[in-house]
Formats: sequence, C-alpha cells, structure tokens
Amino acid sequence: MADETLSVKAVQEAISEVQADWIAGETPFSVMSAEEQSLLLGYEPGPDDPTLLEREAIARANFGAIMADSQKGIGYPTSYDLRNVGGRNYITPVKNQGSCGSCVAFGTAATVEGRLKRQRNNSNLNINLSEAHLFYCHARSEGRRCNNGWWPSKALDAIRDKGVVDDACFPYSAGDQTCNLCSNWSNRLVKIKGWKRFTAVGDMQNWLSTRGPLVACYTVYQDFFSYNGGIYRHVSGGVAGGHCVCCVGYNDAEGYCIMKNSWGSGFGENGYFRIAYGECGIDSSMDAVVEVEETGWERSKKIIGLWTNNSNRNAWVYVKDLGWRKISSTNDNIFFDMLTLLIAAKAGNRPVNIYQKNKVITEIYVL
Repeated sequence: MADETLSVKAVQEAISEVQADWIAGETPFSVMSAEEQSLLLGYEPGPDDPTLLEREAIARANFGAIMADSQKGIGYPTSYDLRNVGGRNYITPVKNQGSCGSCVAFGTAATVEGRLKRQRNNSNLNINLSEAHLFYCHARSEGRRCNNGWWPSKALDAIRDKGVVDDACFPYSAGDQTCNLCSNWSNRLVKIKGWKRFTAVGDMQNWLSTRGPLVACYTVYQDFFSYNGGIYRHVSGGVAGGHCVCCVGYNDAEGYCIMKNSWGSGFGENGYFRIAYGECGIDSSMDAVVEVEETGWERSKKIIGLWTNNSNRNAWVYVKDLGWRKISSTNDNIFFDMLTLLIAAKAGNRPVNIYQKNKVITEIYVL
C-alpha cells in the first residue's frame, strides 16, 4: 500500500501525458494523509477471492474478450443507466461512509435498495437500509473493524441469513462502535433470497438492464483521490487499497461503467464516477442480489384495488408501493375477516399495516 499521497499537479501531468479522459483537481480526499485516505476504503479480498492484482489481470482479460466479441450488445442495450430508465431513477441517494473502512456495507446496501426498487418497478419506493447494522453488527461479529474492512460475499450472506434493518433503526456514524439496534429491530428486517457472482461482462450488463444494480470492487490508486469527473483510468501513484461500490450502469460506445460511491455527493460527478472497462479490476466480477424477500411488516399502506372471482378463497388487493398481493387462504375465518377489513380500509381511504410472507398477506392492522 502507498505510504505517501500524490500531488494533484503530478496527476494532472500524468493525465496530459497519456491523454486520459478525466479531470483531476484538489478535493477533500486528495489533501488527506495516506492513513486518512485508507479509511475511505475497506474492501479486503476474502480468503477464497483473487487478490487485488489478480482481479486487475482478470478485468484486463475480460476487456480483451469484449473487444473481440462481435456479438456484444445483442440481447441487451449497449448503454444503460438505472438513474434514468424512461425518466425514472431506481437508485437511492448517495451516502457518506466517512473515516471508516465500511465501503462493503455501503456498496451492498445500495445494491439491495436498488434491486428492491427495480423488483417492485417503483422508483418512488422509500427504502433506506442500515449500513451500521451491516458493519457494526454483522461484520463486527466476524472481527472486522474500520481499519481492516470486509468483503461482499460475507455481507450478502449476512443479509440473506440474518437480515438488515432500516437506517432509522440503527443510523450510521463513522467510527468503530457496538451493535446498537432499536427495540423492535426483529420486526424491521429485510432479507434477500440469495445472491450470485458474475464473471462475464455480458452477464453483468444483462442483469443491470433487466434486474438492477451490482456490487463491484476494485483497486484504488493514489490518483483516484483527485478525481473530479470523466472516465477514470489509472495514470499514476501507488495502491491505496481496495474499495467496493455499487454499479448502476454502463456505456459501450465510450467504454465505461457508472459507479455509485460512498464518499458523499461532493465527490466526483455528484457522488458517482465513471471508470473505463477493464480498469483497476472493476469488472473482474460483480455480485447480484437474486431477489429481495417480500416478507415482514409494511406500515401505513393504502389499499388501491381489490380483485376476486368465484374460486374458493381467491382474493387479491392492490397495495400502494407494493402492487398486487394475495390474501392468505389457509383459514376461512381469517381470510374473510381480513378481506372485510381491507374492503373497509379501501372504502374509507384508511391506511393499514400488513404483514406479508412471500408476498401473501397473513396479518393486517387497520389504523
């Protein structure tokens, strides 16, 4: 890892020399010490993962395969941006991890948030997951701290097996701390059904353009702290460490991925950056959330529509922000009680709390 920072002037000269297509300037990050900069990162390859240098070699090989593939782009768009899908933005706001190597929690949480918004096809869905729960509870239980980071497979396994609460239940602040969840945290968990890793760029792009964002990790070099915009390519400086972010799009014509960072909206391009294909290991592999579980309490929801037919106990309600949900038919009395209450809630325009299990309503509470 680099022990010294790199001057902005040196980066600008290197960009000019190789005619790279990005802009360097003084930033809040470029003036930090090397130790401070390292706390902006936090990706450490897991025991079974390739090293940072091995990831870079894989990404370069993937880039070579892209350039040689005459069929590239067939079956999915040649450019895509989840922030603008027919005018709708499926990506949650940029956050700031501060001086703690918790980037894996931020990149993973952002990916789950974007996946659920895309899963429900609802760009207005209000979801804000707790990076603090991920890092200060799940990662901490595995001996991970601000100075030694984490890796995505562990974060994704934790969300699948244990779940993660909303940010209001455990708000994030930078710095090692104990797990401090709200009193009703067990009723506020979000879980995923599974995750998968893509190593082919075409699979990554196909997923992005049909299902949602991806977790991506890469090598951060010293020149990256001076990034002000454009398509980043490493031009100078040593390795600062590994970093994980959320990939939200790509562009084949100009050859770049679009990344949501976790250094606040003042970084780069309003908190985002573009990075060239094959650069710094960015597309050696990316991780996808297969599906977010639709189980748990949904609060203060409006009933918009009702549907039934003459089949036995077959009724559905359209819930605002959720879509169509089936009413549980396991018990006659419960089924008809819930149906009656939901009809009344719709007629009176009254919000309800509902508990759904795999998209089936099993409990309701009319407010």
